[in-house]
Amino acid sequence: MVHLNIHIRGRVQGVYYRASACRRAEELGLKGFVRNQADGSVYAEAEGTEEAVEAFVEWCRQGPPLAQVQEVRAERGELQAFRGFEIRR
Repeated sequence: MVHLNIHIRGRVQGVYYRASACRRAEELGLKGFVRNQADGSVYAEAEGTEEAVEAFVEWCRQGPPLAQVQEVRAERGELQAFRGFEIRR
């Protein structure tokens, strides 16, 4: 199991990024959360297999159709034992 802290910058709020990210994470069997940040970015934490987490990061680089992702930064973190994947406010 791997835990990543993921920072996504660009036009990523108001384009269904969080809902789309949550759906993709669930498809990949990931646990964690996604939330909007005050600076207009999106932040996510994801846990799962190495392959699933890397696939999620790759998805984050594109995002949903209306998103314009400029930067994705992912850093390893400590496992948190999340129960599911959720959208946080």
